[in-house]
Parts: sequence; C-alpha cells; structure tokens
Amino acid sequence: MQYPTDFKYTKEHEWIKSDGKTATIGITHHAQESLGDIVFVDLPKAGSEITAGKAFGSVESVKAVSDLYAPASGTVTEVNGELATAPEKINKDAHGAWMVKVTLKDPGEVNSLLSAADYEKFVAEEG
Repeated sequence: MQYPTDFKYTKEHEWIKSDGKTATIGITHHAQESLGDIVFVDLPKAGSEITAGKAFGSVESVKAVSDLYAPASGTVTEVNGELATAPEKINKDAHGAWMVKVTLKDPGEVNSLLSAADYEKFVAEEG
C-alpha cells in the first residue's frame, strides 16, 4: 500500500493532512483493512474540542469497535456527514474518506507524527 506522503500518521492508525492552521483527519488503509467492513462511525459534532492522543470518536466494524485517537489538538469545524449513512466509504477509500476537519491549536504539533515512510515501516514491523 502506498501511503500519501503529504499526510502524517499516528501509531494508532489515524492520518492527518495539515494545511497551516487547518487539518483533515481520517483512518489509514491499514486500519480499515484490519477492521473489516465498517458499519458505523461515531464522530464529534462541529465545535467540539479534540486533544492529541485522546479518543474523539469510534469506528464500528463487523469485527469490533475501535476508538479514534486525535493526531493533534484543535476544534472540529466540519464532520463528514456522508459517513453517517455510508460508513463503507472508508473501506473503499480510507485516505479519501475523511472524518473530521479541525482548526489546529498548534500547527507544529503535527511535526512529531510519523511520515508516510515511517508509518509503512511501523505497519510492517507491527504485522
């Protein structure tokens, strides 16, 4: 799997694409593959605060329910409403089916996350 090089990644298998003070967050291809068919996504409402390293929602698949962990701290500005009725979009395109958009508290916070190459190495070692 080729992971987008303009994203940063967490060891909990979330991705973040930062554009200055705003960022888009989702889960990785590896995460959706491990979960199997995703049937439900529980996401915060716009205006909610999320904190780096803390759970901000969950993903439910036919196999399990997994928490979503914030890769960075900020305020949710938009939630992908399509996932409420079509959570399987994550299975089809994990890196295109974003979950939330946030205004970052500290844009530099994303610099401590894994690069695409580091994430690929992490996934290979984990497997």
